[in-house]
Amino acid sequence: MNRLRIKHMTGFRYGGEVTASYNEARMLPTSSDGQFVLYSNLDILPISSHHTYVDYWGSRVSSFEILTPHQELALTATSLVEVRPRDHPQHVVTWEQLATEAERATEYVEQRKQTKRTEPPADVVELAKEIVGDTDNPCDAALAICVRIGESVEYMQGVTGVHTTAAEAWTHRKGVCQDIAHLALGALRSVGIPARYVSGYLHPKPQAAIGETVAGESHAWVEWFCGDGWRGFDPTNQIDIGDRHVTIGHGRDYNDVPPLRGVYAGPFKSQLFVTVEITRES
Repeated sequence: MNRLRIKHMTGFRYGGEVTASYNEARMLPTSSDGQFVLYSNLDILPISSHHTYVDYWGSRVSSFEILTPHQELALTATSLVEVRPRDHPQHVVTWEQLATEAERATEYVEQRKQTKRTEPPADVVELAKEIVGDTDNPCDAALAICVRIGESVEYMQGVTGVHTTAAEAWTHRKGVCQDIAHLALGALRSVGIPARYVSGYLHPKPQAAIGETVAGESHAWVEWFCGDGWRGFDPTNQIDIGDRHVTIGHGRDYNDVPPLRGVYAGPFKSQLFVTVEITRES
């Protein structure tokens, strides 16, 4: 078990003084399978009251508005989370059983639909179909698809942006975790496997000393429905979800779980800034 302290600082700097801004933040984790939240807090500058709720996808959202003139919006989310190793048992389910179970709940049906961000190119669909043809177990096929996608795309920052689609990232064969997750989702959904986007953090240093603070970043991976629950995998790093992953939220794609988004009143451009620090405390 790891006890991780996460400090996520982000916000917008404006080109001048804006008169008001309206924002949503999804930066605080909730206790769930494999993780227990000991502490979480969100500081907002300029000081603002905020309303917290759980959205349709189960993510914790802080909604707030700032109605005084300001040139910068700064948020600091601090969380202390106990993360335990996850079990990844073998799932024995047929394609027919998976389809039947997936039709029983709206949650699974909606995670079978493509979005503009996940719509896969034709060769990704063919890749997924080839893998499916080699196995009678859809959960084994899902894992093989995620592995293949992760192997096929080189992790590289600066090639793609937050609005890049899966098809665009596949053209480059380069991208970041968000792009690789979108490609994996598109491939899984193309063969009828319900799959969802997961946002959170990954401690980047497996052997970090207790008390050591390292630079981190927001991370993304995928989960697919195996007939009796969700199975997660990190295609960017080619690893199972374990005691270094902290989940923030789920959705159909990145658009459902951005850490921060908002609108503001003013003629100026805005610049996003982000810093994440992760400390292993035990």
